[in-house]
Amino acid sequence: MLLLGIESSCDETGAAVVRGAREVLSNVTASQHELHEEYAGVVPEIASRAHVEAIVPVVRRALADAGAGFADLGGIAVGHRPGLVGSLLIGIAGAKALAWALGLPLVGVDHVHAHLYAGLLERGGARGGRSDEAGGDRLFPALGLVVSGGHTSLYVMRSPIELERVGATIDDAMGEAFDKAATILGLAHPGGPNLDRLASTPGADERAHRFPIARLSRESLDMSFSGLKTSMLYAVRGLPGRGEHGPQGYERTHAELSEEERRDLAASFRRAAVDAVLLKLERALGRFEELAGGPCRGVLTGGGVTANSLLRRELGRVAAERGLPLRLPPPDLCVDNAAMIAGLGHELLAAGRTAGLTLAPVPTTAC
Repeated sequence: MLLLGIESSCDETGAAVVRGAREVLSNVTASQHELHEEYAGVVPEIASRAHVEAIVPVVRRALADAGAGFADLGGIAVGHRPGLVGSLLIGIAGAKALAWALGLPLVGVDHVHAHLYAGLLERGGARGGRSDEAGGDRLFPALGLVVSGGHTSLYVMRSPIELERVGATIDDAMGEAFDKAATILGLAHPGGPNLDRLASTPGADERAHRFPIARLSRESLDMSFSGLKTSMLYAVRGLPGRGEHGPQGYERTHAELSEEERRDLAASFRRAAVDAVLLKLERALGRFEELAGGPCRGVLTGGGVTANSLLRRELGRVAAERGLPLRLPPPDLCVDNAAMIAGLGHELLAAGRTAGLTLAPVPTTAC
């Protein structure tokens, strides 16, 4: 059965066709980076208006790329939480219209949950992000990690559709911290990928600055990135109130940094942020039997920040050291996309978890 997925939670308009829950036949995304670049961040009203213009062409392209028509579809899946409410409304309205007109079941999908599913998808006969030959059904119970612009969370996953959150950031998400650090360094939007590129510059010293890693407590699986972000601000601009120039009395601006200083700050910040996530990931793996009532059989990861080059390497190292299969999506499936919505939507549909035409956007609540 073919399922059409629609994604519009933030600033990416996506549509994809997936067959049998895992096989991606098409995955089309319309980006809005140029629209938001001058604001150094996503402007909700601009994002929702751009979704209106893009959604029909994106759906048509996804069907054409898959060699399918509306008559070939067995259902419509749409991301309905969490996200920008105006953006979610556009995708949900489009999905409802298609489901009603075609007489197809509608499935509401949690965007964050879908990120964890992305590593299970297959494309062109190859399974993305595979570090082993174990089938997806033998991965569970698994530890799930989502690292994105709005969420940084750990989950115990008993199946692809049954999960329990066991840890999360108490303030900023890791992706948000990367974006703010990029702004402090004067990097363009999108900040996270640009900071990763700067940190990867040959000669960059990730130990040049010692940024703090929040542990919270010995047992806590929660995370915090606000202190790390503030430390970057002070490292770049100095302490406020002690200088005679610069914004709000800071001693200097990012423009006064040398290229060597900027790359070292980027590399040191990236290392501290990644180490903070690894600390809690390792802690969760060490406590997994207590949390899940059985041994961990795999690690599933997803979210835009899992495209970060250092985090990808470190996740592979941790999984290899523990002898665990790792599902790490390819970079284009780490970021917001509709293939993950369609794939998870197929699993939910098979379990009878459908939604009616009263499906509403839920901007703040996630799994």
